[in-house]
Amino acid sequence: MQTDHGLEVVRIALIGAGRIGTMHAGNIARRVPAAELRTVADPRLDAAQQVAALYDATATADVDDVFKDPDIHAVAITSIAAAHADLIEKAAEAGKAVFCEKPAGLTMAEIDRAVAATERAGVPFQVGFNRRFAKDFAAAYRTIRDGGIGTPQLMRSITRDPGRADGVVRAANVKPWTIFRETLIHDFDTLLWLNEGAEPIEVYTRADTLVAPQYKEKGLIDTAVVMVTFDNGAIATAEANFSALYGYDVRGEVFGSKGMVTAGRHGSTPMLQYSEDGIQQRTLRSDEEMFADAYVQELCDFTDAIRTNGTPPVTGADARRALRLALAAMKSHQEHRPVKPEEIA
Repeated sequence: MQTDHGLEVVRIALIGAGRIGTMHAGNIARRVPAAELRTVADPRLDAAQQVAALYDATATADVDDVFKDPDIHAVAITSIAAAHADLIEKAAEAGKAVFCEKPAGLTMAEIDRAVAATERAGVPFQVGFNRRFAKDFAAAYRTIRDGGIGTPQLMRSITRDPGRADGVVRAANVKPWTIFRETLIHDFDTLLWLNEGAEPIEVYTRADTLVAPQYKEKGLIDTAVVMVTFDNGAIATAEANFSALYGYDVRGEVFGSKGMVTAGRHGSTPMLQYSEDGIQQRTLRSDEEMFADAYVQELCDFTDAIRTNGTPPVTGADARRALRLALAAMKSHQEHRPVKPEEIA
């Protein structure tokens, strides 16, 4: 590898030039030390070319070009979720380190196949659970780990995506089960991470289509609350909604025998405006705004794992545990009953 200020340069190909992919491309090219965005791949060649042109990278509509290129060390998979497992497997077989946005698969069979491929190839594999890399969530984790709140008793994780007064943004395009496998999966990972060493023993879901009821027959669920009971006694709730008119709302809370920690914020700046209308604050409007530094840090840790041949901080096993909770929550919703995670094979 060539070096950049003493660090070996990691050449990365981006697979998927959508919103998240475009954001990751900029971070790889400009904010991750000694990382190089080598190629952007997307079946929509024009989309790949548009992103690649920003960072002097090459573009291709054929993902196999990435896997065949010996100069590419790693891939960042930001495609549609349904393609993740296949792409992980192909990348691993080509000897590329893999960073994949969540979820790493949509079924247990998919994720097991993907994880097994990375293990056979011996390549680093990291999944993009960004909250672990946010400073406030990371500080909460360390406090809990060090005994600062005693034994966790009540836990809460919230994801409320920005909405608008007339309903869910692009509701017709939201695929069935998105709220569990692509939204709440962040909350499930957060709860598992913050309650380290404990195992979930029961999952119960209440969910409905409250914001855009006209799409209910198409499988849209836009509002959900999931209760997770752990074997250390902790009772957790994960909730999601697709229509927070006031902005992007992601928070976590762990209450324990010796105290409590919270993480997450509403304001995009600490500034408060005082006027005849009251006190106002500008709120965060996107994940890119709230987790800007976390998105960079997760890729920094990924490239460090490649250089040291180490284990990335979020592994395939972590992705599997979170997906299992998501699938248990789905089953609970379908069957209107509590579900034990071991029911999900």
